Parts: sequence; structure tokens; C-alpha cells
Amino acid sequence: MNFRIYFLFLILVFNPNYTLRSQNLSENYDSLIHTNHTFVNNIKTIQLHKNGWELSYPILELNSSEKLLLSFDDLADEVGDYYYTFIHCDAGWNTSDLIETDFLEGFPENQITNYKYSFNTTVKYIHYKLEFPNDDIQFRNSGNYILLVYKNFNKEEPLFTRRFLVYENLVDVRASIIRPTITKFRDTGQEIEISVKHLRYDILDPYSDIKVVVSQNGRWDNAVKFDKPSFIRNREIVYDFDRKNIFYGGSEYRYFDIKSIRYQTEYIRTIDFMHPNYHIGLYPSKSKASLSYFFDQDLNGKYYIRIQEGVNNDTEADYVKVYFTLTIDYPLGTNDIYVFGALSDWACKADNHMIYNFDTRAYEGSLLLKQGYYNYEYIVKEKGKVVANNILIEGSHFETENDYLVFVYYQGSGTRYDRLIGTVMVNTLSNPR
Repeated sequence: MNFRIYFLFLILVFNPNYTLRSQNLSENYDSLIHTNHTFVNNIKTIQLHKNGWELSYPILELNSSEKLLLSFDDLADEVGDYYYTFIHCDAGWNTSDLIETDFLEGFPENQITNYKYSFNTTVKYIHYKLEFPNDDIQFRNSGNYILLVYKNFNKEEPLFTRRFLVYENLVDVRASIIRPTITKFRDTGQEIEISVKHLRYDILDPYSDIKVVVSQNGRWDNAVKFDKPSFIRNREIVYDFDRKNIFYGGSEYRYFDIKSIRYQTEYIRTIDFMHPNYHIGLYPSKSKASLSYFFDQDLNGKYYIRIQEGVNNDTEADYVKVYFTLTIDYPLGTNDIYVFGALSDWACKADNHMIYNFDTRAYEGSLLLKQGYYNYEYIVKEKGKVVANNILIEGSHFETENDYLVFVYYQGSGTRYDRLIGTVMVNTLSNPR
């Protein structure tokens, strides 16, 4: 028997899930490649933001001096042969009709060469950085983009993907957050009203040429898309619906501080070292669904990397195992619970899935995280629902502080792609309710 065939036969016999995993990756590749997704377990702490502003959203103005900074860690001993490229997308994050030479100037595929080894950490890793646009690659067009990082000059071996946006300042976008006019949502929701003034840019048919997308705190799974405006007046397009523009406010995010592994900060119950990791146990949490609103300054689900006993946050911060506990008397039937936020790529995955322990009467889970300051929440993935629900455990209040990002796309007659002609970010604290 041919040795290769025999080897594959042994894999299938002793690992029946092998074919299923390979098939699932192939089937899901096209959908996953257009999201924020990590394809391999050794890549951690992927961050993409404006250079010099680590808590910013990955948005830059076309033909400006702005740059985005990507950083990530590889839990490996040797430097990888890693490359990057970009994919242009429409307003719904599907690959657009443009070819690479339409939206990119320079070399479409480039190697990541900026890296440093970790220093004095229990978990060894290599820290990578990439700034773009750069001398090798620039953007010709606005719109939605996917950053694809892969290895061995082979796009079929992806490491991870990240969404970002390139906009043109062609229209004036304004937004405000008000208390919902619908009684049902007055105490739990936040209503956003949007106005697009195009005094400097001709839009012949706003009803068919304009799309508006709203994202809460940079989260994409529950983003809302408006295809038609409410009304038009004097070169102003207004989006003022009764229901579609209402988001649940949620609650302020939970948090923990692991900048130090010597001292127990708030919500840290235990710190132990068991080779090869430090293990940090958080105090058990409870549902906040029935609690009154309480303001707490948060990062709207984000995190930042810091180390207290060190100098270089990039290479001296260690990786620790963090244990989460959510106390609930009974499991929530067939629904699944996840630790959720930027620390999970805003996605429900196997890594951040929690398991119910009947002995402790609690959901339990753990994540390998780099030292820093983290926001998170507990989210419920209800059976049959596409969007996970953070209201069942966290509760919702119209007073909650949130960011709302508004994106205005234009595709008129003869335009081959969704042009991002304006954007604005508004925070609930800067708006009257």
C-alpha cells in the first residue's frame, strides 16, 4: 500500500474528527475570512488601532497621514515566515468587484519583518508589529477592508483576519443619542438619530445610492444597516426610525486588572504558579440583569496591555491563565454562555465558551491572556439565534455609556464599489437624553 494513503487511513481510523475539521475549515473559510477571526491557536493578543492611540477604532482617512498599527504575539520559539495582504469589501463585508490594482498601490503581498522576542516571561513568545499604509503598500479607494495575515506566502494558510475601514471626508455626518420614544425601550434602549448633509458632494438618488451602517462599541455582529432614509430635506438625508435605530444599552462592562502577578487587585481572588503558567482566579460573578444601573468608567469592551513589574509592555508582559466563574443556580437549558468582548474577538468560540459545573452550581471557563487591563461581559448564545444576547445576564439601561460609530456608503450609477464617504463616532455621555 502507498505510504501516504496508509498514513491518511491511520488518521481517519484513529481520529474520526480529522475529516470533519478539515471540511468545516474549507466550508467556513469564505465566511470566516471576512470577519475578525484567528485560525491558529499559537497567535494571541491581536490588536489593530490608530498608531499612537491604542484604544481607538481601526478607521483611517484616505490619503491622510493617519496610519494603523497591528500587533500580535506568536507563542513560538522561531520566527515565522508571515505575510499580509488586503481584501476590499462592500458595505456588508463581502468581497467587492474591485481587483487588487484598483484599490491597492504598491506590492499587494508583503512580509512582516518587525519582531522582538519576549524577555523574562514564563511563556515564551515573539511579538510582531506592522504599520500601514507604508512604503510598500497604500490604498487607492475608500471602503471596508480585511487585513489578511498568512504564512509561507500561501493565503490558504491564514493566521488571522482583521476588519478596518478607510473613509473619505465628503459629507457631514451627525448623530445624537436620545431616550427611545417607544415606551417598551425607554428604560433599556438607546435611540440614535442620524443626519447626512451633502453640501460638498452630489448624491442624485439618496434612496438607492446611500447605505448607512451603525456599530455599537465597534461590535459588528449586531450592527444595523439602513438602506432607506426616513426623509430628505435641503441636501440633508435623515434616518429617524421608531424601532430599527434602537440599541439595547446594556450595562457597563465588568473588568479585571492583571498588570501585576504579585498583588491581588480588585476582583482577583487567587494567584498561583503551576508550571508553565501563572493561574489567576477571578472572584465568582453573578447576573446583573435585575440590578439597578451603576456607572463605572469602562473601556467599552476593549483591553490594553500593561505590566507593572517591567519596562516594555510588548515583550515583558507575561501570559497567564485567567479563570472565570458565573454563579447561576441552574444551567440555561440548551443555551451557551461565553466570556465576551475584545478579548474574544467579539465572537463566540470554543476558547471563550463556558461549561456548567453542577458541583459548584456555576458556569466556568478560562482564557490565556497577556498581562493588562481587561473589559468583558457574559453573553448568551440562544439556540437558533444568530446574534448573541448580552441582556439576559448583564441587563440593560438607557443610561449606559456606549460608543456608536456611523458609516455612510455611496454607490451611484457607474460606481463599482461601496465608497465610504463619511463617518462619525458619538458617545452617549456627550449627548443629551
